[in-house]
Amino acid sequence: MTGRSEETDEQCEGCLSFLDGRSLFPHPLKITVEATSLAGETATTVSERGLARLVPHEIDHLDGLLYTARMHTGVAPFPVEEYRQTGRATAFSLAACRPLPRRDGPSAPQQPAP
Repeated sequence: MTGRSEETDEQCEGCLSFLDGRSLFPHPLKITVEATSLAGETATTVSERGLARLVPHEIDHLDGLLYTARMHTGVAPFPVEEYRQTGRATAFSLAACRPLPRRDGPSAPQQPAP
């Protein structure tokens, strides 16, 4: 991650690693991620709102971290039964994420033949 907004949003978050727990903690509302393709090309992606929460969560997994590592000190996850129907809707939109540039030509990954 190469950038993050100062403005944050605190929402409940869970993880498939902890199916029965949730916890509140903040995430930036906007992030910038720089990635390198298999061909060695660098691309930058900007994500907002829901994807700005999801992408760092998954990057943490690549770094060997679970969401519990980002929780406020002294706060424990609470049972999912206490969470149900208590949160507010997350404004998630695929339009909030600008996709990586499309590559065409000989260096583009080839689809396997059917």
